[in-house]
Amino acid sequence: MTPSDLPHERTPLERVLRVVTRVEAGEGVTALLLTLNVLVLMTAYSAIKPVREGLILAMKSGAEYKSYMSGAIAVALLFAVPAYARFADRVPKHRLVVGVTLFFASNLLLFWAGSSFEVVRARLGLVYYVWLGIFNMMVVAQFWAFANDVYAEEQGKRLFPLLGVGQTAGAVLGAGLSVWLLARLGVFAMLLVGAGLLVLTAALTQLVHTRESRRSPAEREPPGDRSGAFGLVLGSTYLRHVAAFALLFSFVNSNGEYILGALVKQAADQAVASGSLAPDAVKEWVGDAYSRFYLYTNVATVSLQALVVSRLVRVWGLERAFFVLPVIALVDALGAAAVPLLAVVFVGKVAENATDYSLNNTLRNMLWLPTTRDMKYKAKQAIDTFFVRMGDVGSALVVFALARQLELGVRAFALLNLLLCLAWLLLARRIVQGYAELSAQGESAPARAPL
Repeated sequence: MTPSDLPHERTPLERVLRVVTRVEAGEGVTALLLTLNVLVLMTAYSAIKPVREGLILAMKSGAEYKSYMSGAIAVALLFAVPAYARFADRVPKHRLVVGVTLFFASNLLLFWAGSSFEVVRARLGLVYYVWLGIFNMMVVAQFWAFANDVYAEEQGKRLFPLLGVGQTAGAVLGAGLSVWLLARLGVFAMLLVGAGLLVLTAALTQLVHTRESRRSPAEREPPGDRSGAFGLVLGSTYLRHVAAFALLFSFVNSNGEYILGALVKQAADQAVASGSLAPDAVKEWVGDAYSRFYLYTNVATVSLQALVVSRLVRVWGLERAFFVLPVIALVDALGAAAVPLLAVVFVGKVAENATDYSLNNTLRNMLWLPTTRDMKYKAKQAIDTFFVRMGDVGSALVVFALARQLELGVRAFALLNLLLCLAWLLLARRIVQGYAELSAQGESAPARAPL
């Protein structure tokens, strides 16, 4: 879509959407469809996520297996990402997105059929856990690749905050809907709900493509770069920096989650020791602490995404807004190192996670606006799945080494995060410089509807 294709008078819908971000005349319907698309996608994930726990915890030693799943998912992605890239080389990009979405929907039908048999259900847990880890990362990455393909750079900077509202709202509303449906349908019927929602997202993708193709008739898609997903990442300085950023922020976030969890457990143990908490009430106390943590994080995330992100990007630009999260993470690490108390880390982690899920999520998808179409679909898939997951794996290895082997406390993890955040700030500077160079060179694919 290009600005020259648009009418000049805003509709009532577009005036309403301007509460969130600056929507120009002619952009409202497509922006709303894409927002609904990612909302339904995140709702589908929320619907099928509880099945993961039902299957793996039903296995003998299932809880122990969960701790190894990040590594298993990372290994699986080494095969899944190249397979995705090969498919991307063979089909038009809108068919890629629709086809992969329907493929995952068909997988859910197979899982549902398998769950009907006790002998199969007992063996599905690990497979489904790995599958869900791949699905969740891949479908979100390809949605944002599609959105990057629909919009020119200037439009993406304005409209991605609105799409982010859909992603955030889908995660929050989907969790509530999941609880309501679970009580009425049962765990495994949620697989059918998820499959139906994925079919709906595929239909919305096709609708956006058809609409934009009619508005902006496009030439045949040129032959793509056959380097493959990882080859594209390794062959570009800019993408190598973005990959390092994905790994680094995931590493820092996972370390922060460990710090929070350790302090929650420590506070519970202290309450038991002082007699203010009964030993058999520890589980409920911890659950309540995390319920409040997720509630505050969700409220802050939705508020930031709906009211702050677009305005911050407009006033500061991507180049300055990109430094907000690493600065917050740095302050969080400083606080945890200086005053390793639950109240300090709790507030800092709410601020960090809410900024990550809103502002950082929007900005890291904007990073792809000036890249080529192959980079958007193939390299983004590698970075948003494998490199993010490797950050989780790296953090798990550090926890094993520092906490279990060396028996170091929370302050050691906070100091490590402090160093990582300093490296993150240096990397962010390189990324915004690379982004500016790509924008100036005009290396983005021509503004047209995905083919």
